[in-house]
Formats: sequence, structure tokens, C-alpha cells
Amino acid sequence: MEDKYQFAKEIVLEAGEFLRQHLHDELEIEEKGHFTDLVTQLDKAVQEHLTERILGRYWDDCILGEESPSHLPLGQGNVWIIDPIDGTTNFIVQQADFAVLLAYFENGIGKFGLIYDVMQQKLYHGGGDFPVYENDSLLPPFQSKSLKEGLIGLNAGLYAQNYDGLAHFADQTLGTRSVGSAGISFAHVLTGRLLAQASYIYPWDYAAASILGEKLGYTLMTTKGDRPAFYGRECVMLVPTEKITEIKGYLQ
Repeated sequence: MEDKYQFAKEIVLEAGEFLRQHLHDELEIEEKGHFTDLVTQLDKAVQEHLTERILGRYWDDCILGEESPSHLPLGQGNVWIIDPIDGTTNFIVQQADFAVLLAYFENGIGKFGLIYDVMQQKLYHGGGDFPVYENDSLLPPFQSKSLKEGLIGLNAGLYAQNYDGLAHFADQTLGTRSVGSAGISFAHVLTGRLLAQASYIYPWDYAAASILGEKLGYTLMTTKGDRPAFYGRECVMLVPTEKITEIKGYLQ
């Protein structure tokens, strides 16, 4: 496992360097399901590169990626989950606040995860049998605090809809913040900048955070209080495990 973990860090850093080098390229932008759901040739290039690197070394493993032609549920075997650019709109418009996400599972069990904030050059990595780090700095587990001492990551749309009671929950905290990248927002939970993060997202957006968070005393759950299906789009939250009962009391 150590070999795969070190290899994962190597290829994620390579992907980040590639994106920094091509940050100002002329982009070929396509809409997917909605005009706010965008993909560029660089999303595809990074996924292709990561896929080739992984399967070139671990040819029996499987890939679940955002830009894959088919999306299969996380099941048996060795599965790498890739989000080549988490925060593509940020990448296009702001050239900041986007990440490369990679997670590795064996028979449905998360072994390690990586969140790479490309422009800040901060790599959050570990989980499973590995300690969690921000670059070379060991991250501490969740430091207990009350809801009214923290901030929640939540976008304006989910708050306005009070989706599953998220606005009610957010109103118990100091306020909301929205970055536009689920991966970076989850990283802010891991470092204590946010108390929790809720997003309506896909498995490649939350897989790494689920592994990293568990190691530090957080749980990834749906807003219904269930374990995510790791298939399709769901509203999920990364929350302190010790606060789950309290938080559920504010959700509908």
C-alpha cells in the first residue's frame, strides 16, 4: 500500500504542475448538463494522463473518473476515483481555487485520499493506515467546539432552498462560506477553518474527503443521515463525528 500511496502523491503533483503550466491556454469549453456545469480539454487531458499512469503500473485496477464515459458504482476490486479539476468554473474564470482529487479504494474500503489545491500548492493526503498531512505538516484530529463557534461551507442555492434543513443548521453557526470547489472546502474542514461542509455533488468530489476526514474524526454522510451511495449525485456533508446527533436535530 505504501508504494501505491507514494505513487498517488507523485502523479497528483504532476497533474497540478501541468495545470499551472497551461493555466493561460486558450480553452475549449463545453457544457455538460447545464451551462454552469463545464468541462475543458484540460479536464480531459488530466484524467487521461492520470488514468494512463495508474493503469500503466497497476493494470488490473479500475478507474472511476468524472470524465469517464460510464459511471459504475463503487464495488469490489481496486478502484481509483479521479476528479481531474474540481472547481472547473473557478479554473476558467478565476484561475484559482481548484483542485485535483484522487482516492483509492479496495473492495469498497477507502485506503487513502488526496486533495491538491493547485494554486496554493497544498497537498492534503493520507487516511486509512496513513496519518493525514497538509504537505509535510501533520494535521490534528477535530478540536471540539460548539456550533456557534464555527462556520459551515454551504453555497447560496442550498441555503436559500433550506435544502433538508441546511439553512436551519447553518443558522446555528457563525455563518456560511462558499469556495466553489468541494475538495478545497473539505480541506478547510480538515484544517479547522470550517466546522462542516455540505454540497450536492458526485462521488469523485467527495471520495478523497471521506477517507481523509474519517482519520481526523469526521464523518461523510448524506443530509438524510445515511452513508453516501458513491453513485450518482447526492447532498453530502462532512461533519465532526461527535456532532452528528446534534446536527441531525437541525436537519429535516
